[in-house]
Amino acid sequence: MATRRSFLAGLGAMTSLPAIGWADVGRPAFLAAGKRGSGCVLAGLDAAGRQVFAVPLPARGHAAAAHPTLAEAVAFARRPGQFALVIDCASGAVRHRLTPPAGRQFNGHGAFSLDGSVLMTSEVVAEGSAGRIGMWETAGYTRIGESKTGGIGPHDMKRLPDGRLIVANGGIETDPSDRAKLNIPDMRPNLALLSAEGALLDIAELPPGLRQNSIRHLALLPDGVAFAMQWEGDRSDGVPLLGLWTRGAAPRACNLPQAQALAMKGYAGSIAATADGALIAVTSAPGGVVMICDGAGVPLATHTRADISGVSALGPGFVATDGQGVVWACDAQGLTPLSQGDTLWDNHLVPLG
Repeated sequence: MATRRSFLAGLGAMTSLPAIGWADVGRPAFLAAGKRGSGCVLAGLDAAGRQVFAVPLPARGHAAAAHPTLAEAVAFARRPGQFALVIDCASGAVRHRLTPPAGRQFNGHGAFSLDGSVLMTSEVVAEGSAGRIGMWETAGYTRIGESKTGGIGPHDMKRLPDGRLIVANGGIETDPSDRAKLNIPDMRPNLALLSAEGALLDIAELPPGLRQNSIRHLALLPDGVAFAMQWEGDRSDGVPLLGLWTRGAAPRACNLPQAQALAMKGYAGSIAATADGALIAVTSAPGGVVMICDGAGVPLATHTRADISGVSALGPGFVATDGQGVVWACDAQGLTPLSQGDTLWDNHLVPLG
């Protein structure tokens, strides 16, 4: 455990070195994990979909967290995983390899504090899948604490502008050895709001009829959060996979026309929202679709593309990636190819800034 004195000494050493910022590595707009040949990489993409850097990963990645000022990213293993790599995106060097405490697993996502001094990681206790947020100071990436997430199976997490944290507790208990799902009939997914220090402030649960809808990924809205879900019941049920939540109100599932709901095949992967909250995009790689909705969750358009998964907002629209190496501009009118390369993109497209 780091002491306050050692933490401050590390900060002093860090600030005495020249700071390499995102402008020094080509001003990437996004980070994305992918497969290239027989290996895996974390890449930086500019707003036109061009790769500005790529660094190797030891295995398949999931999402990444970008330091708010330094050209430094943390790449997370595909969940549940045992590595999180702190990567210098200027040199490609792995500065630190983080390992969760004994009996824990990383769960694919993380976020930095407002000033970049603390990394927060989504974790589960392997036996029982109870959720934890690990806290690591970033001067030397030493673990300094943890907090409970208020649920089991946490996945995505988003830091609010005031420093608070929203966590998607997926509600699924998994076997730590083979990822078998152990509690589907009794799932209780929720959204949890935590203080910057990790105190539990609020919990919002889905209604009983949707409790088999695992809350997986989040997109911040000006007055709340949009969330993407994955249905653990019969895929032919056509249940809502997009929800909205504002603190003080119950979470609201956004109903879709049956044909559009069925096209998602019970699986919403990535989600993004424009800064003004006017548009929300949700992808389904199994369904091969990306759905564009307005800020109230009303569907405007559904576009088809095999294995489309990553999505992030860019201006009034979106950028999306697929498993065939294509980066797309995306809005309610359609998909427009931006670039194609030899990196086959994985689950997420993480925005910078």
